[in-house]
Order: sequence, then structure tokens, then C-alpha cells
Amino acid sequence: MTTTPMNPTQWRGALRAEGVPFTELEGWTSRGRDAATGKIFGPVNGVLNHHTAGRNSLDLIAYRGQGAAVPPPLAHALLPKTGRLVLVADGRANHAGLAAKNSFDAIVAETRIPRPDKSTGTVDGNDHLYGLEVENLGDGRDVYTRAQYDTWVRWNAAICRFHGWGAGSVAGHLETSIEGKPDPKGPVEGYGRRGRFTFTMAQLRADVAERLAHAPSWSPPTAEEADNAMPGYVNLGLAHGYQLAPGTWDDVEFTAEWADETDDHAANSPTFAKGPITFTGSVAFRFEHLAPAEVVQVRMSEYDDAGELRANHPIHEVIGTVGGTYAVVPLTKRIGPGRSMRVRLLNQGEDNIEVASAVLTVLAWEG
Repeated sequence: MTTTPMNPTQWRGALRAEGVPFTELEGWTSRGRDAATGKIFGPVNGVLNHHTAGRNSLDLIAYRGQGAAVPPPLAHALLPKTGRLVLVADGRANHAGLAAKNSFDAIVAETRIPRPDKSTGTVDGNDHLYGLEVENLGDGRDVYTRAQYDTWVRWNAAICRFHGWGAGSVAGHLETSIEGKPDPKGPVEGYGRRGRFTFTMAQLRADVAERLAHAPSWSPPTAEEADNAMPGYVNLGLAHGYQLAPGTWDDVEFTAEWADETDDHAANSPTFAKGPITFTGSVAFRFEHLAPAEVVQVRMSEYDDAGELRANHPIHEVIGTVGGTYAVVPLTKRIGPGRSMRVRLLNQGEDNIEVASAVLTVLAWEG
């Protein structure tokens, strides 16, 4: 992961790739506090988000600052209500002030950011954090526009993607300030399929994480698109039955594929869905040699991209009957980015049984 700040060419490339609409303020490529302070901007470790607590703030942020005590520039970029970002400075900017070390360390480690505690020490956030000022009065009533929030997510994602960071490198001033800064806050007009909601850093990080799970050119589906979207059809099964030994959870490896419109299933793979995706359907089983009253447990399990088990979902029990055992198990879930879903079986009897057939049929909506 690179920690060298982006140069102007890299800024332009990263923002354009992520679909960020932007303009360049004259002189931005040489604007900064590096020479005046003798401090070089970088290494960079994260992105700090603010609201302006005012209107028409470009002159303040780029040229006037807050007087001699806090000279300009006050951010690397300004995000007006229009959603068209303005690049203000390429060098060190006076936006972060002193950050509590416990909060700063969590940003670097991409772990949960604790309440800022001055007693842990401080770090000059202006040295290490990109700064964005988002136009909003900060009174809890002024609304961030839909276009503004979309660019907000894209801006953070563009920086994280360039540096190889995750969404854990995204923070708000309220999460680092030792002075009790409250920003950013306020209602948001909407985003993607979502209608009006209250801004939180947790939601911003979740939206950035969702972007990072896609190609930079991706756009979130709108409510209208979602209403008209057709789900993908997935129909998988077994080419041949197999023996299921007792006592150990075992993945169902789907070896027959009749349809996979979501393109999430690899041949002979236990994975039948990859996030972010919502699906609903069922898997129909036929078991042979499952003695009456003996039990096979069925569950869905989530795995990460490294193949590590991350979550188990509720168990369904199939009870043996005379002359072969048949069961239909419902499959309805939503899984997020970086997760995949498998169907697993546990033979609770004492002898091997045969999984004679397993037919999975689901409808799946991506995102």
C-alpha cells in the first residue's frame, strides 16, 4: 500500500476512473502549507471528512482561511450541493488539526475507531490525512443532496482504491477531534435505491466499501432500476450422487449446472452465490440409506474471499423416512461484498448415507 500523496496527474486519473465530476481551482496543484510550515504533506494514512458549517465556502477554504491562526487552504477539495467537486490544494491543508492518537492509530490499522482520547497523545492530522469539506450548514436540518452524497462516496473510494486502502481508512472529524468537533452530520436526500436518511460515518464507510467491491466504473442501482431489474436465475445440481460420512459438516459441491445467470458458480464448486447479492429459492434433496428418525442437518454458511468461514446461518433438519428421504430447504439471504455462500450438510447418524440428488433453484438480485 502506497502512502505517498497523490500528485495532480494521479488525482485526475483516480477521480475520473471513479466517476467523480470535478473542476480544478486555478493554482490548486501548487497550493498548500508545506513551504510555510516546513512540514511536508505525507506519508498519508487516511481521509478525513468535514462539513463546512456555511454556504459558498470556496473563498474561505481556498483563500481566506480562518485568519492568521488557521491560514488557508482548509481542505484538499470542496464538495458543493451540485455534487461537482472542486480541487483546492495538492499540498498540506489546515483541516484536521490535532487528532487523538488512539483514533489515528485505528484509522491506520483500519479497525473500529474509538472515541478520541487526548490522554493517548496527539498526531498532527494535517500531515497525514486528506481533507474534504462538504457544503452543509451543519445544523442537523440542512440536507446533503443526492448528487453531493454520490460524489462524496466516490471521492473517498477513489483515494482508498489508489492507495490500496479499505473503507476503514475513511473517518470523520468528529472521530478524531480532541476539541469535540461534531462534523460531518445532517440528513441526506438519498443514495442509490435509498431514500432520505441520516448521515453517519458508519453508513459512509459501508457505501465506500460497497464501491470498492466493484470496478471503479460501477454505479449503485437506483430505486427505478431496482424496480425494473430482472433477477438472475440459478439452477444447479449433482451430476452423480455421493456418500456422506457421519459426524462432519460437508459442503455440497454442485457438479451440474443448468443455469447460472449471475455467473457466480464455478464448476465443481460449493459456492453458489457471491456478494453483494440477494437471493431467494430452495434446494431439494433426496437421501438414500438415511434410517427412519435419523437426522441430516442442512445450513447455509458464509465465507470470505480467502475461503475462511465467517458466518453460519440457522440449521434445518431433515428426518429419515422409510423408502428414501426427500426434503426442500428454503434459501433466502442477502450477503455483502467479499462474501460467498455455500450449502453444508451434517450426517448425524452412525453410518454413511447417500446424497442421491440436490437441486438448487434460486432467483438472485445483484447488489
